[in-house]
Amino acid sequence: MGVPVAGGFGRERINQDPRNQRYRCSAWVRSKEASILIDAGPEFRLQSIRSNIRHIDLVLITHEHMDHMAGLDDLRSYNYAQNGPIPLYSTKKGIDSIRSRFDYMFGENRYPGSTDLVLNEMTGPMTFRDIDITPLHYNHGAIDVMGFRLNDFSYMTDVKQIPERTKELVKGSKVMVLSGLRWSPPHATHLIIPEAVEIARELDIPMTYLIHMNSYVDHESSNKKLPSNVQLAYDQLEIEI
Repeated sequence: MGVPVAGGFGRERINQDPRNQRYRCSAWVRSKEASILIDAGPEFRLQSIRSNIRHIDLVLITHEHMDHMAGLDDLRSYNYAQNGPIPLYSTKKGIDSIRSRFDYMFGENRYPGSTDLVLNEMTGPMTFRDIDITPLHYNHGAIDVMGFRLNDFSYMTDVKQIPERTKELVKGSKVMVLSGLRWSPPHATHLIIPEAVEIARELDIPMTYLIHMNSYVDHESSNKKLPSNVQLAYDQLEIEI
């Protein structure tokens, strides 16, 4: 829900460290030849402005929940600037959900000037310019989610259980991003922080950043309790690989 949540709830549980102010999770991956957006949540417009995202070549959507796709409408400004559609890849259910929730963007009655996306179901590994993209399948309770490995960077949000075949695909990454909702108690559809730490240890990733924390998780005090190679991410964190 972001931190603090709507109405300011949860603000009393964290200090005023700016790293405790959390927009919905998203990532921007840049290479010499590509600019790729992973998820577009409700604050995408604000995130794009403060991160100075001037061009988007490709969009990857992990799953159908609105905190990961509600910002797709704001991609229309990139269509105008780039004078063309943007390819988007997701799961079949993610694609179906986009068509249903944003029906005005598609079909014969497409609203003029709305976001122009070319929707594609991602069914296996692909190469986009200078980036090799491997889908990473896992579950978020009853929902199937697709994370992504882009070269040596693996991104998995809204994780509850990761199958062994996906773990094998992640191994060898230099950096992993993994969700960790809270310290305790266990959650039905999300990893909690101790569980995420154990996965990072099992996969032997040199550096893991945790995302998707709720308002009970304080940035500084949590990092002090975590291993040096597992730390909380924060909004506008930049990682160079």
